[in-house]
Amino acid sequence: MAALPPLPVTVVGGYLGAGKTTLVNHLLRHAGGRRIAVLVNDFGQLPIDADLILGSDGDVVAIAGGCVCCAYGSDLMAALETMAARRPRPDHVVVEASGVALPDGIALSVELLASYRRGGVVVLADAETVRRHAADRYVGDTIDRQLAAADLVIVNKTDLVDAAALDATLEWLAAAAPRAAVTTARGADVPLEAVLGLDETDRPLRLRRPAHAPAAWDATAVAVGHPVDAERLARMLASPEMGLVRAKGVVRDHGGGSRVIQVVGRRWAVTPATAEGTAGRLVAITAGHPVPAAAIAAAIAEAAVAQA
Repeated sequence: MAALPPLPVTVVGGYLGAGKTTLVNHLLRHAGGRRIAVLVNDFGQLPIDADLILGSDGDVVAIAGGCVCCAYGSDLMAALETMAARRPRPDHVVVEASGVALPDGIALSVELLASYRRGGVVVLADAETVRRHAADRYVGDTIDRQLAAADLVIVNKTDLVDAAALDATLEWLAAAAPRAAVTTARGADVPLEAVLGLDETDRPLRLRRPAHAPAAWDATAVAVGHPVDAERLARMLASPEMGLVRAKGVVRDHGGGSRVIQVVGRRWAVTPATAEGTAGRLVAITAGHPVPAAAIAAAIAEAAVAQA
């Protein structure tokens, strides 16, 4: 029996009131057939909207669409191992960190488990209060460390600030979250693929665009017709100049094998393809500007010349 591929885990962090719970419910409402497992620290403050809950089975709450929610208390690792053994198996695991937790610590713990892979750290920031909280003598260090760990920062509640204040916050975030892709939202309304990444299927990607910002997101598939140095290509795709939120592709390498490229913000990973996928295709997502198809094509051509 073939080994199952590692389950991706996305950690959702951010200070109190930034919109983490809103984002989790948004992901569940727009799961689009994905079985999402949400792990929360305490069922006493269950984040799932009541109308999504179908019932409970022991420590697991069943949610519409094949999704589940589980409390992990003080033993996240045990909860993750239990979740990986569930049948049917989840497609993706989301860990909602508490408002004062450091999400990167959770992500590092995930990397210790062979049955999982790090799918990204997403941090919510309240457009109205994040800079004020970051300057606070008591909680500022927590805010700084949350943002510094982020692969994607969602500046939420943009309807509560004017354009000048939002621009100032985005400029400040360029230094506060130097590794992250940054996007804006109202009500944590962002495409599921931008948060969880692209799935394992070959179906066309059609982003559900937020109603308040119909042109905010773009997704493009680019052909990769020749063998490439996958790691070199991944590094270029994750560069700040490329401006990608997410990218995924299965490419052929110079040794004749297939490799999976995963990019989230400035973080990238290349792994062997565990099953026959559509080698020779790369999909990229941007926020706030079109996908730079010409720059991606140039990076593919450079990576195809020879191995670094």
